[in-house]
This record gives sequence, structure tokens and C-alpha cells, in this order.
Amino acid sequence: MSADILVVYKKNFEAVHDRAMVRIEADLSALVAERGIRVEFTAREKVRHSDFIGRDLVIVVGGDGTLTSIAHNVGADTPVMGVNSHPMRDDPDGSYGFFMGSDPDNFAADVVVALDGGAIDNDLPRLQAEIVTTSGNRIKCDPALNDLLISNTHQYQPSRYRLQREADTTNPTLDITQRSSGCLFSTFVGQGAWFRHIANIEGTTFPRNEAEDHYLFVSRELPRSERKLPGEYTAWTDQATLMTSDMHRGYVVSDGWDETHFTRGAVISVSMNGPRLHLLTFRERIVDKLTHWLSD
Repeated sequence: MSADILVVYKKNFEAVHDRAMVRIEADLSALVAERGIRVEFTAREKVRHSDFIGRDLVIVVGGDGTLTSIAHNVGADTPVMGVNSHPMRDDPDGSYGFFMGSDPDNFAADVVVALDGGAIDNDLPRLQAEIVTTSGNRIKCDPALNDLLISNTHQYQPSRYRLQREADTTNPTLDITQRSSGCLFSTFVGQGAWFRHIANIEGTTFPRNEAEDHYLFVSRELPRSERKLPGEYTAWTDQATLMTSDMHRGYVVSDGWDETHFTRGAVISVSMNGPRLHLLTFRERIVDKLTHWLSD
């Protein structure tokens, strides 16, 4: 049975990305002729959730931002292959491509490995926020591979909320009110993207057996006088965080992409219960890039 592949690419009219797509299209055309696979191409700006249903493989061409913006649409049963169209090794102004397991030079060989089931399957957990409105409606926000922000939509105004969390092995039960610049949540693999620029956790290591089900939390710019209990300013936890909004308007932003808005009285629950992402790599596992942040 032939594979059904969707290729989503970054289209910003930069020549380097166009050259990468020419090579990738040629490699896939050869596979179409050889194996009879079905391939569809679409620009990131045009893609919809329905485009991903029933695919055997999703190929994302661009950088990490392209992949995280697309991954929201992909369910737990569909493997994703990232292709860095502008690798930093070739150009200092290119993309680091942390999540991108392939590049134009290796794509022809890598896609065959992926189709034959020989790729490394990184089964990555994702954060999920659910909003319960004052009328009882439940809204699931996009899952976050890197980080998730909850704050006042007007960033010049404080975020006001009640914060609740059950006790875990290192943090006590919390039930407090806060005024901050909003709360940032991060997966273990996503901590280097933004979290480490917000909270000083340099030198911190995390138990290897907790990287799958724990997440990081920080209350941004919380007054120092209010940082009294463990877990109220920063936390590494596997317990769900509940935030009851005391803001006229607030929003949840997953991986810096889609915004889901809420009003005063809404309760937002954040946990690691999001659909997992099957991200394919070919030369090393994603977690192998982060061994210096893990302890046994």
C-alpha cells in the first residue's frame, strides 16, 4: 500500500528556502515514480487541521518555528519529519533546527528510512491547557511542544489570578492569589527556547525519569516579597496547575502561535495530558541533545 504524505513548507520568498524545496520536490518525485506514493504540498499559511487527517507521514520544511506552528494540527498517531531548509551549519543566520531531524542534503535517504519504518521515533509529551468558562463551556487549547503562556491580553496590565496546585514530591499544596506578568509553562525539551530567558535555572538538572511527565512553571515578574513558598514562583511538577482568572481579558498562547481568549472567572487547567507528538529523527534522539540537563 502506498504512503500518503503531506509536505508543509515555509513560504517567505527567501531564495534559500525555495532552493531547498526544489531539491525536496525532486527527491519526492523520484519516490512517486518508484513507489507510487501520494504527495501533497501546501504552504504553512494555508494549512488546516483537516489537511492532516489520514496522512501516513507529515514532512515540515523550514525551521523550529515552522514545525511548532504546524505540530498543533497533528494528532498522536501521525509521524512528523522535520527538514531544516536553512541549516545554521551552512549559514550563521540560518536555523538551529533543534527539532528538525533532516536537511536537504540528507533528505533523499532519510525519507526512505522514514517510509520503511527505520527512523528514530521520538515520542514527545506536550502541554495542554483547558479553559472552563463561567457558562460551563470547555475549550481545549492547542497542545504545546515547547511552552505555553497564560496572561492578560494587555501586556502593560498585570495578570491577576488565583493559583492552585496539589502537592508533589518537592512542592507543597498551593492556593494563593497573584499579580504578575503572567505564567509561563514549559516542557523539558522546550525549556531552552524561552523559559531559561525568563527564569534563572542555569545549572539545574532534572531526573531522567521525570522528563516525560513533569513540566516547568514560572510566574513572570512576581514581586520578590511574594516568593515565599516553593512552587509559587517556579516549579518542576507533574501536578496540574489551576488558574482562576481575575482579568477582564486574558489568553492562552501555545508555542507562540494561536491565541485562545478567556474572561474573568474562567478556570484554566494546565497539565502534561496533551496528545503526544511522534517526531522522527535519523542520527540522534531529541533527548540525547539534552543529556547535560539530565541526572540519573
